[in-house]
Amino acid sequence: MPSRNGPVHVATTRRTYKDKVYETHLLRRTYREGGKVKHQTLGNLSHLPADLIDTIRRRLQGEPGPPSCGRIVRTFPHGHVAAVLGTLRNLDFERLLGARHCRERDVVVAMIVARILSPGSKLATARRLREETASSSLALELGLEEVEDKELYEALDWLLARQRRIENKLAKRHLHDGTLVLYDVSGSYYTGRRSELVQFGHPRDGKKGFPQIVYGLLCNSEGCPVAIEVFAGNTADPNTLGSQIAKVRKWFGVRRVVMVGDRGMITHRRIEEELRGVEGLDWITALRADTIKKLASQGLIQLSISGIWRRSSRPISRENG
Repeated sequence: MPSRNGPVHVATTRRTYKDKVYETHLLRRTYREGGKVKHQTLGNLSHLPADLIDTIRRRLQGEPGPPSCGRIVRTFPHGHVAAVLGTLRNLDFERLLGARHCRERDVVVAMIVARILSPGSKLATARRLREETASSSLALELGLEEVEDKELYEALDWLLARQRRIENKLAKRHLHDGTLVLYDVSGSYYTGRRSELVQFGHPRDGKKGFPQIVYGLLCNSEGCPVAIEVFAGNTADPNTLGSQIAKVRKWFGVRRVVMVGDRGMITHRRIEEELRGVEGLDWITALRADTIKKLASQGLIQLSISGIWRRSSRPISRENG
């Protein structure tokens, strides 16, 4: 095979047609084959501005380029944006939100990346995405130009309408028959008044005097979030369990499942009313202090420094964790 590693140059040809001169500028490589000099065309540069073609010609000939006439006006931090956005794309996260590209999807992705990089209010996030007040290259990477704070809330409405489809996709990825499902609830104080979910209840975050909302999070055995649901702020933890069991078994189609929750979640009453005797449904929880004392007094378990050891080969119950 002949070598085609010869020098590259700009070749210009001219032809006249009806008193008009036409120029063609080709990027070519010169090489020798069989004792003959031949040319390989690499590209057509004719569409480029004349000054740029001249610069390319000079640089290929080893001459210095023209002095720069530009100046750096503004730069954007980019590395952290590339890292987070690249990770989301490696996880195929954008297609998880919506199979079709749309502005709402880009705005939601921007809010997620912004929440990871620099958490703030919707107003602060919108300001960081606008061109005149941008704090990173995030808006440029996602092709967002002018972003108003109202548009962020509208994108959240778009996301809420797609919640069930997104959770079904996550369940298909991360749940299977016989899997462990980790479930727990938390709460957050709330300053609004319009939602009927905003109620006074036990302040988990220590913000007394404020109403709150309660939310329950379902995860797979590795702690990967699969689904979330918001409850009224005065909802007790055990009262949220039934809807989560129905979601896993009916919505996600996981018939054999082991629910894992703390002793304040999977209580004795909840076991008797919703868990015991249901085919394909098991649970793991912790024993309450009074139950441990009762079992210890009956000699069924022995307390030691290293933990609690079961002395009987007969299972006590499925609630011993």
